[in-house]
Amino acid sequence: MTTNSTAVDVTEVTALAQRLRDSVGAVIEGKPDAVEMALVVLLAGGHLLIEDVPGVGKTMLARTLAKSIDCSVRRIQFTADLLPSDITGVAVFNPQTRGFEFKPGGVFANIVIGDEINRASPKTQSALLEAMEEARVSVDGTTHDLPSPFMVFATQNPIEMQGTYPLPEAQRDRFMAAISMGYPTRAAELDMLEHHGARNPLDDLRPVTDAAGILSARRKVGDVFVHSALKDYVVSIVAATRTSDALRLGASPRASLQLLRASRARAAVQGRGYVIPEDVDALTGPVLAHRVLLSHRAHTAHASTDDVLAGIVAATPTPRRT
Repeated sequence: MTTNSTAVDVTEVTALAQRLRDSVGAVIEGKPDAVEMALVVLLAGGHLLIEDVPGVGKTMLARTLAKSIDCSVRRIQFTADLLPSDITGVAVFNPQTRGFEFKPGGVFANIVIGDEINRASPKTQSALLEAMEEARVSVDGTTHDLPSPFMVFATQNPIEMQGTYPLPEAQRDRFMAAISMGYPTRAAELDMLEHHGARNPLDDLRPVTDAAGILSARRKVGDVFVHSALKDYVVSIVAATRTSDALRLGASPRASLQLLRASRARAAVQGRGYVIPEDVDALTGPVLAHRVLLSHRAHTAHASTDDVLAGIVAATPTPRRT
């Protein structure tokens, strides 16, 4: 498997990723892995789902990354009484023109922050399906394109908490990756109290790029070289989730495509113009875990999705470098 000889220049992408990393890191203390994953998804052209308990910085991560980019940003607070039309928009009758005019909903922005997405009803959640897959919405038989670039940052609380609705499989599959923030380390929490206890850290944040810069970076990420052996490696991992006894629902073909795109972005963020097996291995959990369902047998054995996926990766032959 050749790599260096077919690499592309990703210097600009790496520099952009570093500026965003520094900007977000100034607000989000002690969460480099979560920040890195958010950058990968952003530059890969995907959508990110952040699940964790309240108060650990889910929405702050999304708001910080959004403010680091000079583009349009909308926040949608998902609640039980939120309607699909609040998200997609609605046609309103104008008595002066005696015709209907389209009023865009909250999804019409470059970056959409969906806060506590699983507190809305499944009907309202499904309003995002077309938008996340095709970057457009259909209202009253008319299709409206969304701004480019378009990305959804959604946060959700664990399903065991009161007032939540589990996201359906089709909705979860639209997210390129899902991550958890986790509690900060003691040192990171002390730093947070020291630097952010008196004022909002977002007040001093300034954009380090714009929408055009993100689009340019995404085009360069799409040129990152992936050897045919690595593409076969991706397909083998995803296919193994469909035959594993520990899983009753495997990953979809969309998952293969998302894993490949995320691997390209990770390589570019780390300064490489080519993908290596370690990129695929590192992203298998974040990209696949929210798409698969454990079997009853695995639940009984107290196995976790991450453990099952790690076992699949370990059992899949890794392509050799040449």
